[in-house]
Parts: sequence; structure tokens; C-alpha cells
Amino acid sequence: MGSGPPSDPRMRGFSRRTTVDDALRWISENAARCEAETVSILDCCGRTLAQDVTSRVNVPGFRRAMMDGYAIRAVDSEGASAMNRLPVRIIGQVLPGEQSELRLHSGEAIRIMTGAAAPEGCDCVIPVERTEKGDDDNQVFLVESLTPGKNVARVGEDISADNTVLTTGRVLRPQDVGVLSSIGVGEVSVVRQPRVRIVVTGNELLPPGSIPRDFQIVDANSPMLAGLIQRDGGLSQNPGIIPDNSAAITEALHDDVDIVLVSGGSSVGQEDFAPSLLAEHGDLAIHGIAMRPSSPAGMGTLGRRLVFLLPGNPVSCLCAYDFFAGQAIRLLGGRSPNWPYRSVQLPLRRKLISTVGRVDYARVQLIDDQVEPLAISGASVLSSTTRADGFIVIPSDSEGFPADQVVEVFLY
Repeated sequence: MGSGPPSDPRMRGFSRRTTVDDALRWISENAARCEAETVSILDCCGRTLAQDVTSRVNVPGFRRAMMDGYAIRAVDSEGASAMNRLPVRIIGQVLPGEQSELRLHSGEAIRIMTGAAAPEGCDCVIPVERTEKGDDDNQVFLVESLTPGKNVARVGEDISADNTVLTTGRVLRPQDVGVLSSIGVGEVSVVRQPRVRIVVTGNELLPPGSIPRDFQIVDANSPMLAGLIQRDGGLSQNPGIIPDNSAAITEALHDDVDIVLVSGGSSVGQEDFAPSLLAEHGDLAIHGIAMRPSSPAGMGTLGRRLVFLLPGNPVSCLCAYDFFAGQAIRLLGGRSPNWPYRSVQLPLRRKLISTVGRVDYARVQLIDDQVEPLAISGASVLSSTTRADGFIVIPSDSEGFPADQVVEVFLY
């Protein structure tokens, strides 16, 4: 077991707060990549490569036609135009997937389809639309002059044997999977997806899909977290809302997973058991972070598990996940730790005030290519994130930004 927090902060507040930089440093030191596993080519899309992939073959492995038309010799098309049609004699046809014994000689052409092997003697393919019908079925007129190699893919033009095709850490897209299949890969070594237990506590909570009633509210955090975990390449587990009592929370903390996300019960209220339980059974490395929102966030370890304490207020929960837990999930899954958000640089429409000594996460809208601040506070107003186009981060050494200053906006 670890040393635990400096003191129990319940009903007293935090005696000190960790900087965001120190929290991120702790994550980088503790979030080791999961081991590799082998999966079928049919199941690898969206997974992270665990090792480089080198092609054993050339693609294409033969010279092939890139157009429907006629295989010819470029020299036979010299000077051809609509005003100077040059005749060639058709000696046969080549279809995809078949080997032809035909060989071109001067003044000859072979009908050929896209993907078919270019016959001997052919050095280009003229598209059918650049020809005109001849005097009989065995003749065609060329109306365009071609250069050698035109519309013929050479051996290895797409992929050369012994070349690295995809590198470690790449999140496989559908087109990547297609490339792997094209070089004969049937199984792929990928990083095992981190298993993430969502622990949502609160006696006031109703399950997702319920209608709010009396003095109870519906759990918004678990479906939000499940979507974020999926986005970051993790596998979420969420058996349901956990009662606000030590025994139930302790049992959930010990689930056989890689990461535990505790949402709610992580601050300094009388019923906030999670921090002290983590300190008792594991190591509460950080509790209380100099940022807004999400200042009650914390993190630590329990055995080989990483545990993140996320505030119950939805915006704070989202912010703490994005800053900390999401980065850890991506690292365990072999992905880049960076935010999976595009960013743009635009000027502020009005000033945005902050406080030196803490990092602020401000939701913003984009209006007429300018940035309109929505909120820094309002940790329970989840709709502010749906109205927002993104967010900006105000560093701890800043008092904010004046109107017209260009800022970086991370787009949701």
C-alpha cells in the first residue's frame, strides 16, 4: 500500500494542489503500453500497430493495365491525333487474372481491361476513348500520341518488397487495412486495448435513460465516459451505478482492469470515500489539481491498475478525463498521448480573464472566424460543451487574454 494523501481533505478542502504539468508527468511515468496481441486482418481496423509491417512482395507483382483500352507500342502512336488517325491491327484480348501468350509486334494492338497483365511487347495502354473504330472488328484507329509507360503500372510501383509499409503506433484506418491485405497479411500484431472500469457513484443518481424525478438526477457521466474511452481506443466496463459506501467502492476499485475511472465521490465532501479508499488500499499520488474546472481530480495506483478520480460535475468530469485519464488510456493503448482534437488559430472577440497559478479550460464558440468565450466556470452545465465548438487552455502563468489576441482553439 502507498503512503496515502498528506491528510484527509473531507470537509476541510485541499492544503495544496498539484500543477497540471506535474500531474501529466506522473501519467507519463506510470502509463506503460499494454502488451501486443495478434488479431485477424478482418478485426484490426481502429487498432494500434504493435510493430512495423514490412512487405514481402511487390504490389503490383506484374506490369498491369491502368485503363480499359488497347495495349500498344508507344512508337506506333507517334503523331496520332484526331486529324491524323493511325491504324493498328487487333490480334487478341487480355482479361484480368489471366496470363496471355500474346506478344505485340509493330502495328499491332491487344484489347486489355484495367488490372490485366500487360502483354509482351507492350509499353503503354491507350484508353478506349482515345481510339476510333476501324474498318472492321480487327482494326482500331489511334487518335492520341502516347509515351512509353503511359497507363501501365510497373512492378512494385505501389509497394516494393522489403519496404516498411506501416509503422508502430499507427491507428489502422480502413485504407490501411486494405493495404495490409494487398500484401498478403492475414494477421496483425496490435497493442491490446486497455480495459477501463467506469465507477460512477452517487445515491442521488438514476441510470442512463431514466427520467429525472424528485431530487434525483440522471447519470450523464458514464455514457459520456464510455464514448470518450471508445474514442481513445479503450474497452469500457460499466456494470451500473455504485452506492456511496466504502465496501461497494472498494470492490469496484479492485476489478481486474488496467484503469479505473471513479466519477463522483472524489472531492472533499463527507460522502467522498474514493480518495481515502485509494490511499488505504493503494497509492493516492495526487489529489487536488491547480486548474478550473476539475480541481478535485486525483490519480494513483492500486496494484497494477491506474486509478483516476474524476469530479462528479459533468464538465469537470469531461475536463479531467481529457487532461489526464484520456492521455493515460491512449498511452496504454500505444497511441499518441496528444489530444485527438484538431486545432485552429483565431482571434478572441472579447477578453478572457483567468487567475495566475491555475490552468483554465474555457469553452468557446466560433463566430465569424473569431473566438467567443462561453464559460470557464459552471462545472455542472454540461450543455455548455454541446453549445461550444471547442475549448482553449489558459496556462497557469497567464491572467488571461485580451480581445483580438490570437489563441489556439481545440475543436470538439
